[in-house]
Amino acid sequence: MGAKIQTLVIDTDSLLRDGLCALLNLEDDLQVIGATQGPTIARISLPMAPDLVIIETGIVEPSGVEAIEAIHTRWPRARVLVLTFQKDDRALESSLRAGIDGYLLKSDTRVELENALRSIRDSQRYVSPTIFDRVVHGYVRKHTLEQKHESDGLSEREREVMRRIAKGYRTREIAQELSLSHKTIEKYRSNLMRKLGLKTATAVAAYAIAHGYLEI
Repeated sequence: MGAKIQTLVIDTDSLLRDGLCALLNLEDDLQVIGATQGPTIARISLPMAPDLVIIETGIVEPSGVEAIEAIHTRWPRARVLVLTFQKDDRALESSLRAGIDGYLLKSDTRVELENALRSIRDSQRYVSPTIFDRVVHGYVRKHTLEQKHESDGLSEREREVMRRIAKGYRTREIAQELSLSHKTIEKYRSNLMRKLGLKTATAVAAYAIAHGYLEI
């Protein structure tokens, strides 16, 4: 067996935090090295750098996206799983833009927690199915990744634009990176969203993550 995934849990709810730590320690390849109610990220004391941080982003200083950015700054190699009650598109989209590896609801089941951990282990992003089903308007994964890529109807350029939307790039940033005009990117964006039946950038991000277009 390889080295265990060193895990930090940050949440103010002591009962949930303790229960989560107990579940995590049952995993053969996970080890909890810290559990805190959320002081400033820079002040957290640990015996080593964590490989995985599970965090309720609304309870730390700084909060939200700033907390995720602070984690990436202090522990660049750590992956981040957000565990929250926030179901709104804005919270999910801002977290995705900040570079999270997973987004799980506190109302999700133990099975979903295990699925999220498995996805992160396999270098895949994970979005709670409760949110995914809503933002992607009922899309389900009925095909293999290869079949899906062949049948989605997107051109390779549209896929390139979709990947960058999912990473949180603005239209101007995509245009600069691909050396195309703002108007051309807007056209690709409109076309891919029409073909997939998606209406928001959050839905595009969730679709791209769930169907393997976005690598960590």
